[in-house]
Amino acid sequence: MAGIIFTPEELTRIENAVKDAESKTAGEIATAFIKESDDYAVYELLFSMLGGFIYFTVIAFFADSVEHIIRGMSWDYSAQYLVVFYGFSTFLVTALLYLAANLPFIDRLVVPKKVMWAKVNQRAVRQFMEYGVYNTRDRTGILIFISALERRVELLADTGISEKIPQQKWNAIVGNIIDGFKIGRLTDHIVESIHRCGELLAEHYPIQPDDVNELKDGLTILEK
Repeated sequence: MAGIIFTPEELTRIENAVKDAESKTAGEIATAFIKESDDYAVYELLFSMLGGFIYFTVIAFFADSVEHIIRGMSWDYSAQYLVVFYGFSTFLVTALLYLAANLPFIDRLVVPKKVMWAKVNQRAVRQFMEYGVYNTRDRTGILIFISALERRVELLADTGISEKIPQQKWNAIVGNIIDGFKIGRLTDHIVESIHRCGELLAEHYPIQPDDVNELKDGLTILEK
């Protein structure tokens, strides 16, 4: 899932959905997508080191058998061959496990869910501030933040909105996008959710004659 790539047509659909939703409300809808909210390198390293240690411990019990095999493969056997084999094979296993830990489905197994959720929330708050969603004229901006690796969605609403629209209504919209991950229809569900956001915002913040577009309508693709 972390390898999701939006086609130009899909990006246009999302942008048009935002424009349509905002045509009925004074609210501002920002959307952002990131492949992963953190590199989780510490957890991947711990996983690979633990795996290497387990490999070394297990194979140590078969030292006699390993030595016998190495003896049969060499003309001038030396005890150093066994040491080199253990050192090199342990390093190789550790390296392969580290590479494997970078695969999305392994990452989701290795990194604690609470850690992933916290990282997504932190990255979403950062985007909320950097993109100026907090700084709209009437404090009516919302951010739909989608992080692919974690299959996590954060919907952050500015103070003007959070005072009038309860969190459970936003949670239903978030759940709809997560469902899109599960069934492989992410863009469809993003578009649906944007329209639902527009409907909710229009109830409390209808469009005004002097309304101006304060935030970018298209999906922002983040690298880090």
